[in-house]
Amino acid sequence: MSHVTHHMEDQVAVLVLNHAPQNRIDDQMVAELAESMDAIESTARAVVLRAEGADFSFGGDIRTWPGTPTNELRATFTRYLDVFNRFERLPVPVVAAVQGLCLGGGFELALRADVILAGESAHFGHPEQTIAISTIMGGIYRVAERAGRARALEWALTSERVPARTMAEAGVVNRVVADDVLYEEALELASKLAHGPTRAHAAHKALLRAWSAGGVVAADQAMFDVSMPLFETHDAQMALRGAVEALASGRARPDFEFEGR
Repeated sequence: MSHVTHHMEDQVAVLVLNHAPQNRIDDQMVAELAESMDAIESTARAVVLRAEGADFSFGGDIRTWPGTPTNELRATFTRYLDVFNRFERLPVPVVAAVQGLCLGGGFELALRADVILAGESAHFGHPEQTIAISTIMGGIYRVAERAGRARALEWALTSERVPARTMAEAGVVNRVVADDVLYEEALELASKLAHGPTRAHAAHKALLRAWSAGGVVAADQAMFDVSMPLFETHDAQMALRGAVEALASGRARPDFEFEGR
């Protein structure tokens, strides 16, 4: 049985974790996540990541870890990290819809999304400390990027399960919604983004990656290389002409029908 499935809804790719009962991350799930990205990368203009069941994910499937040589574990985790980071760098907006427990590697996967919508039932945490390891998929510093070093370190040190509203107040989660409308809200947001200027969305993601790696100076250095090609795109040329025409005639700027090219 597949641990990750995907389907298209209009121009939104929906990726679904489905590894009952806890959606634990294993070799099969990571391989199928990569295969899903292969399948949707040429057609999707936005992505929703969701999970079946009461919980988003308990994290890594630790059952095979005891006794496994460290070099083999490192090779496995390197493969996982490559796939997670590829997911993070998808050139389209990614919305995660998180319910129930979102722990360990599951939390680290959700952190790769551009927007996290959390159900009221959602709780997030780094349980790694309870088994004397660290956040292997980069969770602690991705939380720090969103919420600051102090909170990131406290949550990693204590392994507490942090409720969605606290995560929203800290800036890790974008919005908390009722569980029964979580997927609908995520899909609605992704659909709106999918009908936007896809290349411009990708440019903003790239600029934020440059800023994350090297601060404002690095982002400034990358900005024109990333942003100037947008002026040659179909969407920008169409919208610029329309905006100029509206300005000249004294009309309000219309909503444009972007094609993602």
